[in-house]
Amino acid sequence: MTEREIPVTAIAGIRIGQTEDRAAGTGCTVFIGEGGMRAGLDVRGGGPASRESQLLHPLMSAQAIHAIVLSGGSAFGLGTANGVMRYLEERGIGYDVGVTKVPLVAQSDIFDLTVGDSSVRPDATMGYEAARLAFEAPNYRDGCFGAGCGATVGKIAGMACCMKTGIGSYALQIGALQIGAVAVVNALGDIFDWRTGEQIAGLLTEDRTALRSTSDYMKASAQVADNKFTGNTTLAVVMTNARFDKAQLCKIAGMAHDGFARSIRPVHTSADGDSIYAVSLGEARADQDLAGLLAAETVSGAITRAVERAEGGYGFPSAGELRAKGRPAG
Repeated sequence: MTEREIPVTAIAGIRIGQTEDRAAGTGCTVFIGEGGMRAGLDVRGGGPASRESQLLHPLMSAQAIHAIVLSGGSAFGLGTANGVMRYLEERGIGYDVGVTKVPLVAQSDIFDLTVGDSSVRPDATMGYEAARLAFEAPNYRDGCFGAGCGATVGKIAGMACCMKTGIGSYALQIGALQIGAVAVVNALGDIFDWRTGEQIAGLLTEDRTALRSTSDYMKASAQVADNKFTGNTTLAVVMTNARFDKAQLCKIAGMAHDGFARSIRPVHTSADGDSIYAVSLGEARADQDLAGLLAAETVSGAITRAVERAEGGYGFPSAGELRAKGRPAG
């Protein structure tokens, strides 16, 4: 069967809303499955900021969750989910416990505190608004929006040599099967186009006019860095209309990390919190391994798009701006 690209918003059963504080350089993106969504998670980075991640382990009782939040603010931003929970409870969405319905909301955050105003972080108010928009006026866009507002890459030499990125999406359809990904690209390492292998973003030269290699920089220095925690973690949500259970989705999320490895170098470091969620939103029949293969492809596509659609800001250039100046890789 022939595959074709579709908008990630064409996948039925998911509602996406996002808000951002552009002055502060932070934001959040909320994914809601109104009827619940089966979900799995695979965390490979050494420094995640997350909430309810253990709930997605195959041995845990809950077979579905109601929302996923991707946010800025590092661990400070984890309260964003409280606003999402409040909105969903008001709509009667959640796990019925008799006296109320408890929405099950998982969350992962990027570190963007060194981009804009470090004292401003996504909170319950921002989460509530993103959830409201998901229902009333879905507003997902690629670029420097939502959780991608403060995303940057290429930070091994500090923020002075990094680049601006954002949030991106990529989705495919083969026959009745739909699968897509949304990625927030905030890596320590460099970004490579999955189609060509070309470095398209990452560590800048000291004069900030061209790209250089994070891997080469690390090899040349060959010493323990004082502090690599200057703003890392790439996050992704993979969505499909195929029916999979939680254990299968954890495996699909694991295979989707091949997309991270294909597009980010180095990846899964001790200073990154790299995490991928996989969610099942429909009843289409599909091979699990095919879904994992496509998950990796769509994750790579979403990473490239997050770089391509980003605009420069906060003193950090985008890939588009660097390309417009005709600057080659270093």
